[in-house]
Amino acid sequence: MDLLLLATDQNTPFNYFPIALQLVVAIGFVIVMMVVTHLLGPKRRTSDKLINFESGIPSVGNARQPMAIKYFLVAILFVLFDVEVIFFYPYAINFAELGWEGFKAVLLFVAFFLCGFIYIVKKGALEWEE
Repeated sequence: MDLLLLATDQNTPFNYFPIALQLVVAIGFVIVMMVVTHLLGPKRRTSDKLINFESGIPSVGNARQPMAIKYFLVAILFVLFDVEVIFFYPYAINFAELGWEGFKAVLLFVAFFLCGFIYIVKKGALEWEE
C-alpha cells in the first residue's frame, strides 16, 4: 500500500501508463475495426455506386472550380470571433471574485479584439461586392 502511495506522490513514468494503455487500446480498436469492415464488407461495385452523390442533387460542372477567397476569409473571421466569445465564459462565471483587476483584463481583451475588428473593416475584408 505504501509503495502505491509513493508512486502517486512522485512524477514517474509509471504514472503515465494508464494514458499510454488507453491510447494503445483506442488506436488498436480503430485499426481492427477498419480491417474487419474492409474484409467483411460488400464489394459489389456498380456504376450507380461509383458516381458522386451530392445530397440527392445531380452534380453540375467541375468540382475543381476556384472559389472566392472572401468565403474562406469570412469563415476564418467567424471562427476567430466565435473563439473570443468562448473566452468570456470563465469571466462571466468568476466575475465577482476577479474584481476590478479581472474587469480591467477583460476590457484589455476586448480592446485588442476591437482593434482587430477595426483593422478588418478598414481593409474591406467583410465586403462581398467589389
